[in-house]
Amino acid sequence: MTAPSLRKLEVDLNVNKTTLHNWKKNRPKLYEFIIESYKDREILKKHLESMIKQKELIEEEIDITKNRII
Repeated sequence: MTAPSLRKLEVDLNVNKTTLHNWKKNRPKLYEFIIESYKDREILKKHLESMIKQKELIEEEIDITKNRII
């Protein structure tokens, strides 16, 4: 997992680069929390995508089985 770009943070948090740099320097726990939140979000997104793929495979298998029975 990589940290989000400063540009992405600027847009998402509605702050400028100077503010982000100040947070990093003066409020490192806040800055680290923000970065970790983005990493968690990325992991959750990957898990969700995986679950959607599994759902599609299960639905395909159900359709195949249903067609064989009918």
